[in-house]
Amino acid sequence: MEIKSTALEISSYQVIPIATGIFGLDGGAMFGTVPKILWEKQIPADAQNRIPMEARALLLKGVGPNKIKNILIDCGNGGHFIEKFGEKLGSKFAQMYNIDPEGPSLLGSLKKAGLTPEDITDVIFTHLHFDHCGGGTTWRDGQIKSQFPRAIYYVQSENLQTAQNPNIREKASYLAPNFLPLIESGQLKIINGPQENLLPGVSVGISHGHTKGQQWVRVSDGQQTLVYCGDVIPTRAHVRSAWIMGYDLDPLKIIEEKTTLLSAAADDRWYLFFEHDSEVDACKVVRNGADFAVSECFKLQCQ
Repeated sequence: MEIKSTALEISSYQVIPIATGIFGLDGGAMFGTVPKILWEKQIPADAQNRIPMEARALLLKGVGPNKIKNILIDCGNGGHFIEKFGEKLGSKFAQMYNIDPEGPSLLGSLKKAGLTPEDITDVIFTHLHFDHCGGGTTWRDGQIKSQFPRAIYYVQSENLQTAQNPNIREKASYLAPNFLPLIESGQLKIINGPQENLLPGVSVGISHGHTKGQQWVRVSDGQQTLVYCGDVIPTRAHVRSAWIMGYDLDPLKIIEEKTTLLSAAADDRWYLFFEHDSEVDACKVVRNGADFAVSECFKLQCQ
């Protein structure tokens, strides 16, 4: 399918993808019970059965009435674990997740968008798994500190509780250096449940199928709508309702949540923005019988 290039502005924000780094996860884990002979046609695996994935954040760069706002949604893996823990965790971490040291970085991508960490006013975490929030803190002056010193960070209360007391399946994904410094600095704002207009033109909905208290983010001006899917729909290959991850804690719940989101996206022509697709930033979907299919793919450009 052709990948279209377009610039997008919604609700007085420039919508800018922020590549934070390519990494890899086991293809079988990413597609659960879907046979490899099917999913590998969509995303080929390497010799270790890992598929390439982007940790793609989304920047809402304010223009016009929202000029003072620069909102970042998720912020990738981060790099301070390698610096802080050295060989004890760093090399194994990088090898296990096939992190590309020559790939894009959070700060490099923000610089291309004309911003510094001090320019970010708000950070919305979909959830506190390391590949979504790791870039929110950094190793500086012998300590792990906030990456964005002037920002308010938003997370769901239920997800923070899960991160602080993780179950055995998710323990390796919830890492305290990603969020404890933000609590200590007073920058982490706890929210409870869906929020309309959490920020101007920006709302959040809730998903519990992948992990407790994940939030997906919607930016809309009534004419155009884009949803940052997080791990509800991590790549365009996961648009099909039953194609879910082995990482999802509640398979039937995530299918239900996906179906609700995909139905609205298909009926109202929403853009769906993918955090982990290595090639495509966003797509639009259509109904395909009782299921859904991708109808258009997009790479989003800075204006």
